[in-house]
Amino acid sequence: MSQPDLFVVCKNCGSEVSPYVTECPYCGQRVRKRAPKLERDGEDEAPRVKQRRRPKLSRLRPEEIEGIAPDTRPVATMVLIVISLLVTLVLATQEVAIFEVGGIVAGIDDEPWRYFTTPFVHDSLAYQFVTLVSVGVFGALLERRFGWFSVIFVFLAAGAVGAAAAVGADIPPPFEDGTLFLVLGANGAALGLLSAWYVEDRRAGGRGGDLLGVYVFAALLLLLPLAVTEASFVAGFAGAATGALLGLALPLFARR
Repeated sequence: MSQPDLFVVCKNCGSEVSPYVTECPYCGQRVRKRAPKLERDGEDEAPRVKQRRRPKLSRLRPEEIEGIAPDTRPVATMVLIVISLLVTLVLATQEVAIFEVGGIVAGIDDEPWRYFTTPFVHDSLAYQFVTLVSVGVFGALLERRFGWFSVIFVFLAAGAVGAAAAVGADIPPPFEDGTLFLVLGANGAALGLLSAWYVEDRRAGGRGGDLLGVYVFAALLLLLPLAVTEASFVAGFAGAATGALLGLALPLFARR
């Protein structure tokens, strides 16, 4: 390593001046263009390699929850709701029967595909309002955190299991005139979505906050059969149990 000179001589006045100045302090004559670089003891002569800074994620916004995409529209949830509303519009024409749009009438055991279609069929607007609002709330929560597939899968699975359980329970006709027992609506599917969200929320440490609203939704859905004949207690409890089991598997669909 080269050592800097101890002094330099000013060509104008002949004075010895420090090698670390650019102008002579005695006469003001410029002695060099720039001062030599000071080297620290133990400093490596090899050029330093600039370290790239790792990219950092931006801070969460006030309304944003970790793992949830707040700006993502719950498209799959809206599709489920729209399908149910379209079925109701078709029934309102009175040109198509409930049986023809996929509803279940007691005694049907050779058309299992109806277990997946009957959650979209409602014969009461009040019944449909309660179930679809529940589907919209908890379906959106699941979809924003776990994606579109999770909400469709839970809805169809819980609704189908609930309908199959209600038919398998062999409940007698509720009317004295012998009207066949109907298994309609999304009370089982809605309770499945609610239970799946609740189980996953508890497993994750309770990020959902106050659960009073959740309990209100659950109570309304479970008690619907008291006011609506086509809603089933069996379907509701079976759908809730199915959703709770699926809620344990939801982290497999978590957004990364």
